[in-house]
Amino acid sequence: MRTAFFVAIVVFASTLGEIAITHAMKIIGEVHSFSPRAIFGVLGRAFRQGWMWTGFALMAISFFAMLALLSWEDVSFVIPATAASYAAGALGAKFLLHETISRTRWLGVLLVSIGVALVWMGK
Repeated sequence: MRTAFFVAIVVFASTLGEIAITHAMKIIGEVHSFSPRAIFGVLGRAFRQGWMWTGFALMAISFFAMLALLSWEDVSFVIPATAASYAAGALGAKFLLHETISRTRWLGVLLVSIGVALVWMGK
C-alpha cells in the first residue's frame, strides 16, 4: 500500500509539475535569442511566474518521493512503475493544456500503460 501511494505521488506530482512549468513557459513566450541579455530576461520573467514556482515545488515533491521509493523497492520495479507519468502527462496535455494529441501518441500511451500494468502484476 505504501509503495502504491508513493508511486502515485511520483506520477501525479511530476506530471502536474511539468504541466505547471509548461503553462508558465507558454505565458513567458518563446526564446528568440540566446544572447546573455535575452536569457536573463527570460529567466527574470520565468521566476516571476507563480506557475513556475508551483512546478518546481511539485517536481521536488516527486523527486523526494522517488528517493523514498528507491530505498524500499528495486529500481527494476520503480522506474517502469513510474512510467505511468507518460499516460498522465498525455491526459494532462489534452485536458489541461488543450494540446492536440495524435492517434500514434495515444497508441504509445496505451503501450506504456500495458507495460506498467505488467510490471505491477509481476510484483
